[in-house]
Amino acid sequence: IGHGFDDQGRKSDGDGVLTDWWTAADAERFKQRSDMLVTQYSAFSPLDGMNVSGELTLGENIGDLGGLEIAYHAWKLSLDGKEAPVIDGLTGDQRFFLGYAQIWQGKMRDALMATVITSDPHSPNEFRVNGALRNMDAFYEAFDVKPGDSMYLAPEARVRIW
Repeated sequence: IGHGFDDQGRKSDGDGVLTDWWTAADAERFKQRSDMLVTQYSAFSPLDGMNVSGELTLGENIGDLGGLEIAYHAWKLSLDGKEAPVIDGLTGDQRFFLGYAQIWQGKMRDALMATVITSDPHSPNEFRVNGALRNMDAFYEAFDVKPGDSMYLAPEARVRIW
């Protein structure tokens, strides 16, 4: 769903016809927000001297963030106003975010990581997780993330594309 409104998907209408259907004001707000996301991801450095390309990975980063937001809200709706149980000391929200992080676990050799950084439109797994989570207020609430914590972004620096 998120890809329908990312840097490429936004260029097509509901019928898949290539057209610029956004107002100039909408396009400008999108650019401002997506530029913030580009800056955030470009600061991630998986290897010494090599950073993620926020431009190259923008569409996928928007898709990850949007998909995670939609999944979280759908999960909350499925609870029908009730709290998820605490299991093994973790709240439902903590388990939701932990589950998201766990699906992206992985390791790769430096040579492959260098190739991924320079040519893959997806951010490396660690940054697909951390980049999306640090932009979600619910993550901060679930884990009581505060200024000074490594995952902390000031509220005004958090990106909401929609």
